[in-house]
Amino acid sequence: MKFSFASRASKLLSSHLHKVNKEERQNSFISLAEELPAEEFFPIKRLGEAARMVLSSDPAVLQYGDPQGYAPLRSWISEDWKLRRGMQTTADQILLTAGTQQAIDLITRLLVDIGDSVVVENPTSPGCLQVLEMQGANIIAVENDLEGLLPDRLEEQFQSVKPKLLFAAPSFSNPTGILWSLERRKAVLELCRKYEVLIVEDDSYGELHFGSEEADSHFSVSYPTLYALDARDGGNQVLYIGSFSKTIAPAMRTGWAVGDQRLIRGMSTLKQMADWQSSSLNQQILYFLLHESSFRWKEHLALLNREYEVRLKLVLELLKRPGFKEVKYHPPSGGMYLWIQLPHGLHSEALLRASMRLGVAFLPGSRCSPGRQADEYIRINFSRPGREELLLGMNLISEAIQEFTARR
Repeated sequence: MKFSFASRASKLLSSHLHKVNKEERQNSFISLAEELPAEEFFPIKRLGEAARMVLSSDPAVLQYGDPQGYAPLRSWISEDWKLRRGMQTTADQILLTAGTQQAIDLITRLLVDIGDSVVVENPTSPGCLQVLEMQGANIIAVENDLEGLLPDRLEEQFQSVKPKLLFAAPSFSNPTGILWSLERRKAVLELCRKYEVLIVEDDSYGELHFGSEEADSHFSVSYPTLYALDARDGGNQVLYIGSFSKTIAPAMRTGWAVGDQRLIRGMSTLKQMADWQSSSLNQQILYFLLHESSFRWKEHLALLNREYEVRLKLVLELLKRPGFKEVKYHPPSGGMYLWIQLPHGLHSEALLRASMRLGVAFLPGSRCSPGRQADEYIRINFSRPGREELLLGMNLISEAIQEFTARR
């Protein structure tokens, strides 16, 4: 039978990541393209202990649960984020989801009709772009600098298209790793209040920040979430999205959305239509791990930050080699990615094809911007690959770049 796919699905089905995933199954293939944490830091032993305790407690743990999510875990999130991130919220304002991607999908389906304008950072998360494209949104990309979205450009778009939403990741965004300044956070929040635009704040990488322990302890004070800034004034201008995928393990499939109860109720209703609930078992295991066991959450985050900073430094050293002499980049102070500008005239899709023939992949910048506006950039994931993979993978990318530059 010949299938007639929806027009908006065709682009997703042809994504290069299908090919990357297929190639990665070969032992010799190295992927620096994916959005994955390092497996060696998963708390496997502690998760196993938590799973055994939960499964031995009561057969009811395997029943359907609350569609909004396991209440004790929602309460734990509200208390932990209040203590460490200064976010005032309650369990009733939290919806547990199957990761941040589902939260983005739910709020988009709840508020965005076909043709509605939605503003994103340029560049932005490819997963966010896919959701918006499938919903038929009119995607407006606004430029940023090293401090965040440019307020004057943002206001121009607000005046021109009157968007429904602004998707933003102020803390170590995917793909650039930019950390917005406090002044820029306040300016963007004020503009969204003025023009009544809801901010969807993706904080998937906000826990992964590098530097000294002293700097770490002051991070939430120096760089509060947009949600925290808004809530201090009694506002409801921000829907905050978080996840355990990058800090505990992706397979636990547990993220959350925090916001106005009307939004949470609407998203919860849509979620029941999609999958009724995220895994109640996984949520209970996570709660036991974080609340009941001897697992030290803050020490675990500190370990991730130390180790990921070491890997980033290795990549930065490798970029000093002759093959990368014409590339440009700004070292991030957190997150999992390095955003690299290629030599003039070299396109990321062409470089990817050459690199994959050598046995390595990265994410082309064109996948992070509507209309392929960032085709001269590539995104490198430095969190998952080990030292040897990073050494070999970066050397292979260097070889591919040299092949192109030698032809000039």
